[in-house]
Amino acid sequence: MITSVFRKSTPLNFSMVVILMLVFFSIFQFQDLSFTNSTFSILNKVGLFCLLIISMFISSFIAKRNGLTRDSAFTIFFYLLFLLFFPSVLNNANLIIANFFILLAIRRLVSLQSLKTSKEKIFDASFCIFVAALFHFWSILFILLVFISIILHVARDYRNWILPFIALLSVLILFLIFTTYFDINSLELLFKGVQTNFEIDYFTNYYQNGAFSIFATIALFFIVSIFITLSSKPQLLHTSYKKIIASFFIGILVFVVSANKSSDLLIFTIAPLSILATTHIEMPQLKLNQELVFYSLIVCSMFAFFSQL
Repeated sequence: MITSVFRKSTPLNFSMVVILMLVFFSIFQFQDLSFTNSTFSILNKVGLFCLLIISMFISSFIAKRNGLTRDSAFTIFFYLLFLLFFPSVLNNANLIIANFFILLAIRRLVSLQSLKTSKEKIFDASFCIFVAALFHFWSILFILLVFISIILHVARDYRNWILPFIALLSVLILFLIFTTYFDINSLELLFKGVQTNFEIDYFTNYYQNGAFSIFATIALFFIVSIFITLSSKPQLLHTSYKKIIASFFIGILVFVVSANKSSDLLIFTIAPLSILATTHIEMPQLKLNQELVFYSLIVCSMFAFFSQL
């Protein structure tokens, strides 16, 4: 059955997911071929595709390297399926770039479990989050995950609490240098990003509403699953799971407060949810239950993708 195909991480599995990603990415982009008139636009699309693939593999690396999942290809496949719920994000360069930097930050924070080079990891994660905020301001909320990680691991050393502010100062200096050199109004740029909107009446059709509702239901299922089974996980991994859960809810918070609201903003929840979905599918359970969850998710993602084209 299909779960057996992704139970092991092999080059064939990875190649299959990359090819599927290319197929769906191409289907969406070919709706409007105007980008083919410009070499820069073509390179931009290629760059976005590469970032999506890299983000997919970073998610898998976070899960496997820190023992959250087994050595399977489920995480990258779930990442693809969840991405298909919101196909318009495939054209949103700012969110794709911001999410890439957030994943780099999560990778550093989850690895803080080892307590090796903790200061470097805290600084790197904070720096990546503030860089992500340059592309989508409210991704700055992921700095909460930095302080959560400090509380969980290295709260006693006061220097760890200062490092995020040093990272903020570093990014601000680089930002001011960039905007000054290119004669960009930095205050106006920041003001546009800081705007908020708590309304969620942005849906343009019933299919977007349906995709959002199905995604929310699936997310709730996997969140409830991890809360129920967390006590059965090895004690050593509890803090890592808590950080993944926290990153999911911070992603929801980014969606709630962001202006120009759209389902694209849920990209920040995809990696954590992919890891939680993998954790659920790898639990000891009846084969039929695994297949049911897997096929249901495939059908829902296909419906969401093609209905929104």
